[in-house]
This record gives sequence, structure tokens and C-alpha cells, in this order.
Amino acid sequence: QVQLVESGGGLVQPGGSLRLSCAASGGSFSINAMGWYRQAPGKERDMVARITNGGSTNYADSVKGRFTISRDNAKNTVYLQMNSLKPEDTAVYYCNAGIYDYVRGVRNNYWGQGTQVTVSS
Repeated sequence: QVQLVESGGGLVQPGGSLRLSCAASGGSFSINAMGWYRQAPGKERDMVARITNGGSTNYADSVKGRFTISRDNAKNTVYLQMNSLKPEDTAVYYCNAGIYDYVRGVRNNYWGQGTQVTVSS
């Protein structure tokens, strides 16, 4: 069964950097767009950044110029490089991918388990 596994969250001081990774695995599949979302306590889950399988990207206004999304199609992995982190970036970050599962013959929207990012001094 296809799954997304995230890594790279943690505690960082304001102005610091973190890099999140998310790898898809399990069975035979193809991936369309991939992205990162985040959810702070008491708030809705919002899009942070997305990247198509062709490499086109879009970002939330709040992270433009600070965050960079990239992907390695050979490794089925998407990354989020986060620089100049602010306390308001504190949230659980979720990986998302549109995946066609060749084994089951279905296309679904998959989510990772989430990784906590805390920006605090």
C-alpha cells in the first residue's frame, strides 16, 4: 500500500532553518503534484507550497522568499527547505501527493502522518 513518510521536523530558534523530507513508498505507482500543508493549533490546514511533476511551483504568500519546495522524482521524494523561520511558522507540517496506484488501479490524494515544527527561543 502506498504511503508517505515525513522527516525533518523539530525545534528551531527564530531565524533558523529546517529541511523537511517526504518519501512515497509501497507498491507500483506514479506521482502527480506534491506539496506541503501546515496546521497550527485551532486553525485550519493551509497550503504552504506545491510542486508539479514538471517542476512548477507555487507558495503561500506568507512563506514566499523564505521556503523552497523541490522534488527528486527518481526517489519519489519532496523536500521543503525552510529558512528565516518565524514563531508564526510553528505548526504540524503535512506532506501531500496525488498518486496513481497501479496495483489497485485507483488515483487518490495521500497524506503523510505530519511532523511538528516549533519555532521558539
